[in-house]
Amino acid sequence: MDISQERQVFTISDLTTKIQQLLEDSIPACWLSGEVSNIRHQASGHIYFSLKDSDSQISAVLFRGNAAQQKIALSNGLKVLAFGEVNVYPPRGTYQFIARVVLEEGVGRLQEAFEQLKRQLDSEGLFDPAKKQSLPLMSKTVGFITSPTGAALRDFASVLDRRGWNGQLVVLPARVQGKEATGEMIAMLKAAQQLHDIDLLVIGRGGGSMEDLWAFNEEPLVRAVAACPLPIISAIGHEIDFTLCDFAADKRAETPTAAAELISSNFLECSHRFEFASNTLVESVDNSVERMMNRLELLFSRLSAFTPERVIEQQWLKLDDLSNRFQSSLRECFYRSRQNLSDVESRLLMASPENKVQLAQLRLQQLSRRYHRLGQTVLEPSLCKIQDLEKRLQSASLENILARGFALVKDRHGRLVTRKKDLHTGDQLTNQFSDGEVSVEVTDTPSKRDT
Repeated sequence: MDISQERQVFTISDLTTKIQQLLEDSIPACWLSGEVSNIRHQASGHIYFSLKDSDSQISAVLFRGNAAQQKIALSNGLKVLAFGEVNVYPPRGTYQFIARVVLEEGVGRLQEAFEQLKRQLDSEGLFDPAKKQSLPLMSKTVGFITSPTGAALRDFASVLDRRGWNGQLVVLPARVQGKEATGEMIAMLKAAQQLHDIDLLVIGRGGGSMEDLWAFNEEPLVRAVAACPLPIISAIGHEIDFTLCDFAADKRAETPTAAAELISSNFLECSHRFEFASNTLVESVDNSVERMMNRLELLFSRLSAFTPERVIEQQWLKLDDLSNRFQSSLRECFYRSRQNLSDVESRLLMASPENKVQLAQLRLQQLSRRYHRLGQTVLEPSLCKIQDLEKRLQSASLENILARGFALVKDRHGRLVTRKKDLHTGDQLTNQFSDGEVSVEVTDTPSKRDT
């Protein structure tokens, strides 16, 4: 059987990419409830921590841009609600939770109520995109439901004036915070419907805490916004603030200023179109823009994992990882350098002339002691033996033998005579004694005498 047909072989990078696509595509952005632990602040401004409950935990990161917008200070043991998405970090083959918003547990109860009501209204179809109305390209009269004394109204009007919008702004005053706020804003919605000149509504206020914005999450107001026959833009709080009115409205603007820019941009765009093109050309351009927007949304949904923000976040993770590894390597290199320096110092100390002289002196002393011991154990017995041999040689010398009464007999040729049978009558002999020589003559040979 061909092994390529039996199973497919992946590289580590291919498998990690498939896991990343599977996790990030199948798990949408969500809220997590847990306790903060192992919190670590990086010099880059990112915050790494763990979210845990009684049975499990997950690593999490709050990137610098999101961390700067947090209204609470994270600490170990703090119970929070975190909103974000699951992310895979390929260099380590690990997954983690990228938090975008972190709320305290108390605020979390409001968030839970928010999510519960959102699911209920969504199931009823209040947030169905098909039911949303298109905004008029050129609004002549815009109604703004907000507090007449708030900064949101001043910013809204200032942007419209600065961008040259020449329509009419109708302020529909209502409280935007507190118990009476919901009823007053509903009343202004009904009043706007009776004013036939208004062709676009804006409802909103400036930023605040979740409690401050809670009036825009009340069910009666959300239903009234969804049922309003006039196109309506929600412009509530800051960019990170979301309310149920944002989902019910036909269009959400991040801030009141952004709503003014949206309205004036449409106005300016339409003014230029009416000045330089006919109605047929305007309709053609609108259709083309709509097709391109649909295509852009499709491409955006496919490439969400490759957005510049996501790529930058991945690089931040990699940078933090490399920074930690560099610091660890630097410490290890420093330790090895110190160890090598200590070894070289020891070797230099051992190789110094002073140490060598001391070692040579110790060696000389040891050799001297060994020489004396060898002299005692080897030379003395040899000397004693030599002295004994000397005595024996002296006792066996010619002088000592002659001194003991012996004499040497020599013939006339100076040869020793050792046997009497070699002598003849008349032979001249010399007898050598210890104190001199005496010449004698043989008068009677032994052989004749014996005979």
